[in-house]
Amino acid sequence: MRLRTALLAGILLGLPAASPADQTPRHAGAAASSDAADGAAQHPAGAATSHRRFDDVEHWERVFDDPQRATWQKPAELVAALGLAPGMVVADVGAGTGYFSRFLAAAVGPSGTVLAADPEPNLVVHLRERAEREATANVVPVLIPRNHPGLPPGLVDLVLIVDTYHHIDGRHAWLERLRGALRPAGRVAIVEWQKRPLPVGPEMEHKLAREQVVDEMTASGFELVGEPDILPYQYLLIFRRR
Repeated sequence: MRLRTALLAGILLGLPAASPADQTPRHAGAAASSDAADGAAQHPAGAATSHRRFDDVEHWERVFDDPQRATWQKPAELVAALGLAPGMVVADVGAGTGYFSRFLAAAVGPSGTVLAADPEPNLVVHLRERAEREATANVVPVLIPRNHPGLPPGLVDLVLIVDTYHHIDGRHAWLERLRGALRPAGRVAIVEWQKRPLPVGPEMEHKLAREQVVDEMTASGFELVGEPDILPYQYLLIFRRR
């Protein structure tokens, strides 16, 4: 409990003052059809490839928590591959509806903490309600700006970013801030869509090639330390801060 109190204090004290624009949904802007028309060539290096809204919680709950998702997302296997231990602090950045919350909560145990972070206020309310419903007292929902990870400095053991990396604008600066939130041996696990036609997932132009993610992370002071091959439609890359 003391650790969670310290984490929350660190979040509140360490966060930059948020402008009204920072509090808009992380993917506010053009609709999906407009995104598709832009094409990948219109996205400069390190820029988001998708600008969708996520304020309609009921809609995204149907999408993100579709029971069929488990057949290809493999949440239990994915979390097991992260090598978490009781007492760790894990941040699920872009937590959405909290699909991974209970799996992460179980992995770090009652002495650990899961920071379920998202820039959409409606989703953060939903995350709190879900934590209460699932009795995961170690899940702490956190509202973050869309241009900042919003995590306490030097306290996070692992950051999990699932299907969210391609939504982040200005990734180099964002990753520099993320690096500061990690403990010295802290890690970042990124799950993104394979850049090929798939039966699920976003449009092709929204996807990022594995090599691009590795290059961006390397340039931001991380090294690739693991790549578990467990997902049929996505790649899982695990980085450690250098």
